[in-house]
Amino acid sequence: MGMMNKLKDTQKKVEATKTRLETVMIDEKSSDNLLTVSITANRTIKNITIEPALLADKEQLEDYLVLIVNKAIEKATAIQESEIAAVAKEGMPNIPGLDLFK
Repeated sequence: MGMMNKLKDTQKKVEATKTRLETVMIDEKSSDNLLTVSITANRTIKNITIEPALLADKEQLEDYLVLIVNKAIEKATAIQESEIAAVAKEGMPNIPGLDLFK
């Protein structure tokens, strides 16, 4: 029973971590600061800011959006995976061969 309680407790901690990550914001900007994407660590886009100079070139804007959104998602994913893995590892029983959460 102790292991089941520990696993349930770990599941609650993982859910609490996911909730907290909704408040962690990542701002990714283009190198020339014409485009900014704000995203949570749970990969929810909260804001996109486009400078007027970028609006004149549709193709450049589209390229920037793809590039910057993907960079923001990569950073958010890395933060989320790291945080969830840390919580999960803390609560996992020490079972040989299960090195999933290194």
